[in-house]
Amino acid sequence: MCGIVGYIGKRDSQDILINGLKKLEYRGYDSAGIAVQTAGGLAIRKAKGRLAVLESALTDSPLQGNAGIGHTRWATHGKPSDENSHPHADNSKKFSVVHNGIIENYLTLKEELAAKGAVFQSETDTEVIAHLIADCYEGDLVESVRKAVKKMRGAYALAVMSEHEPDKLVAVRLASPLIIGVGDGENYIGSDIPAILEHTRDVYILNDGEMAVLTKSGVALSSVDGNSISREMLRVEWDLVTAEKAGYDHFMLKEIYEQPKAYRDTMGSRISPDGKQFVLNELNMSADDLRGIQNIHIVACGTAYHAGLVGKNVIEKLVRIPVETDVASEYRYRSPIITPNTLVIVVSQSGETADTLAALREAKNQGARVVAITNVVGSSVAREADDTIVTWAGPEIAVASTKAYTSQLIAFYLLGGYMAQQLGKLNETQTTELIQAMQQLPDQVEALLKQADKVKQFAEAIAKHPSLFFIGRGLDYAVALEGSLKLKEISYIHSEAYAAGELKHGTLALIEDDVPVIALATQEELLEKTISNIKEVAARGAHVLGLCFEGYEEEFGKSVDEILSIPRTLPLLTPALSVIPLQLLAYYASLALGHDVDKPRNLAKSVTVE
Repeated sequence: MCGIVGYIGKRDSQDILINGLKKLEYRGYDSAGIAVQTAGGLAIRKAKGRLAVLESALTDSPLQGNAGIGHTRWATHGKPSDENSHPHADNSKKFSVVHNGIIENYLTLKEELAAKGAVFQSETDTEVIAHLIADCYEGDLVESVRKAVKKMRGAYALAVMSEHEPDKLVAVRLASPLIIGVGDGENYIGSDIPAILEHTRDVYILNDGEMAVLTKSGVALSSVDGNSISREMLRVEWDLVTAEKAGYDHFMLKEIYEQPKAYRDTMGSRISPDGKQFVLNELNMSADDLRGIQNIHIVACGTAYHAGLVGKNVIEKLVRIPVETDVASEYRYRSPIITPNTLVIVVSQSGETADTLAALREAKNQGARVVAITNVVGSSVAREADDTIVTWAGPEIAVASTKAYTSQLIAFYLLGGYMAQQLGKLNETQTTELIQAMQQLPDQVEALLKQADKVKQFAEAIAKHPSLFFIGRGLDYAVALEGSLKLKEISYIHSEAYAAGELKHGTLALIEDDVPVIALATQEELLEKTISNIKEVAARGAHVLGLCFEGYEEEFGKSVDEILSIPRTLPLLTPALSVIPLQLLAYYASLALGHDVDKPRNLAKSVTVE
């Protein structure tokens, strides 16, 4: 993995490929390369590092031709290096492949091909595909790709080209996203829409087990078994202007400041005009269907999993149905107890997260109904779930998620409120109170963002420390986990989050003079207990930044060294506010350390491998 682009048409392909890869830089990568059908045959250039390294090499030795494929790689098999970069080729250099995903049986295939004389230049599973297609070739590129993929086990999005048939590109998808762009006398391949949106708005989204053959004049869709497919093109309505920095220094900062809009857009028409009802028309479940739910599983990865922890609390408190939260990569392997009365909620910003997709499919195989919360219309998660709640956060470019996370929180509030309303667990007064409090959140976030300079000062101070801690109770603990993850992701400072009550069970051994501790105390019923835990770390020399509700500064301030406050709201809604200062904290700490905020090391935006 991580980014794929392909072009065939009447124009020179090199610049189109490079510009397409630039549009995919937000996904994170460690190397890049392109392959082009030139007058002298198939030519490949690739290099470890940023696209600028590749561009420099191409400036000295450009590749001219009207068809090509390109890739930005995020290492899975083999360390980042020139040799492990994509595209890969067979020994004859007549076939070239770029690939997202993982070929699980690549070692077996590699041994078989080596026995036939294949010599491998890299440590990757992808190079095996190039040799395998060459081995299957008998004069028809499309048929050789079909034969090859039937021998492969795993996940893949492939773009393939051959010097033998320079007038076509072949694309194949299984469990890793791939789209086809259609133009006038030219056609495109992309792993994500931004890669080709500069050139066309008309796209086909490939489903699992489907392939596309691209020529200058058209696109033919089929199954890998060879059956022709007829499908309407999707018209993309948004444009790249929404993905520009709009004057902000980084995409992450822009996206933090876009959260009030994301809140409003995600709530949108899902609240009745009179503000008295939740309206989730996309949830095709009657009150009888809801009454049949006996338990709920929330399954997600990373930041989305932290949103799920808040969602668990919201649903259990409002709906009174037991909820389990699971890390998607572990879900299938613990043999979860799933029945037709289980509702599984999967959460994924991209809608293409491989572990989450696998969990979704396992749940459906066992008869559960699946609701997806995702930010991408038409994504795999959205297509395969029974019901989908789209979070209208807009494109999120920075690798570290901010507005996608908080939009997921809003989706859980909407879902929990709707279910409680339908089941009679909330009366009209309670529903109206919850809705009114939710509708105040965007303005409250805007007020919080005005404290950015104060957060920046504390961030610059903690950036000097090698380690720190986040603590909280209840919902504050769920937010502490997300705050800690954000800091680790982009500042690389070691950070841990703990349920505040657990400190005395071992963690206090790590507290010493001047260790920073960020203490969240927004749950009023737990305030006294949280203050007791704060005193435990303060007594051992910790420097404490406290986060509390407005109006509690004087009382709470006696126990902490520095204080930030958030506007008053319902306790259930505090995560949608308390996380904002923590996002800013991570951003400014990373900035203080001189890191690449939008492209942290070793991370990718959309994780399409298990």
